[in-house]
Amino acid sequence: MPSRTSATSAKAVRAAGKSSPSRKPGKGKLPHKKREVPWGLLGGGVVIVALIGLLAYSIVPKYMDQAAIREAQTDLSEWAPSEQNQDPAAKIEGVVKQEYPAALHVSETQRVAYDKSPAYGGPHDVAWANCTGTVYAKPIRMENAVHSLEHGAVWITYNPDKVDAAGVEKLSNFVKDRPYTMMSPYPALDTPIALQSWGHQLKLDSAEDARIKQFISALRTNPYAHPEVGASCSNPIFDANNPPPFDASPYGPDAIPMDGTGANQDASELGGLGSGVPGLPGIPMPGAPAGQ
Repeated sequence: MPSRTSATSAKAVRAAGKSSPSRKPGKGKLPHKKREVPWGLLGGGVVIVALIGLLAYSIVPKYMDQAAIREAQTDLSEWAPSEQNQDPAAKIEGVVKQEYPAALHVSETQRVAYDKSPAYGGPHDVAWANCTGTVYAKPIRMENAVHSLEHGAVWITYNPDKVDAAGVEKLSNFVKDRPYTMMSPYPALDTPIALQSWGHQLKLDSAEDARIKQFISALRTNPYAHPEVGASCSNPIFDANNPPPFDASPYGPDAIPMDGTGANQDASELGGLGSGVPGLPGIPMPGAPAGQ
């Protein structure tokens, strides 16, 4: 028989059990600390990603532009002139050719009654248009441009009403900062695009035409295809930012005819460098009369 003390102890244990709160599942585990979001770290990551995106937005297009220019200005070896193949452009479909007398100069106030539009040979101004990869925003005077062709340059012209901004940009890739090239708009051109070198012309409908690169590869500085071999395309007295404007009005009776009657012939240009100024081959000096 259990003792009185034992019975009292059992009652005490039962009473303590009733008064104690029941244990819920999981209450015996250590409490979890609330997780905090690392806003500072996340914010820094967002800034870094934004900076990378900004750099990519800025650098990638420039890299692509440079790549497009390099591709456009890489000549095609199969169209390069040689002693055995002096005029590869003769095989380009659509190229027209014309023989012209060289070194026939007019003054800055005279006009030439050109028989082609744009002109690609004949009498021309004593000063040539800058053709050091110059992309002109305005139409330029033909008399200056033709002299550049005599030096071995290729002149790209386009009708601004027929070539969109993307086409103009595509054409400019062939020219930008490239020696012996230049480009300008040409009002009322009968085709969207025309390429000129001395005695050669190619008219085209699209800036995507593969013949553009063929023409430039074949004729830019081709020593067999232009009269003034070795002459410079840089002309410090020609203002490339504000060039003499293109004159679209009809020729008057005082215009110099294509046979050169009334023009001055500069014998120093025939078969070699221009005016013979030491250190500046072919650069006419300010105030020098035509033919000097």
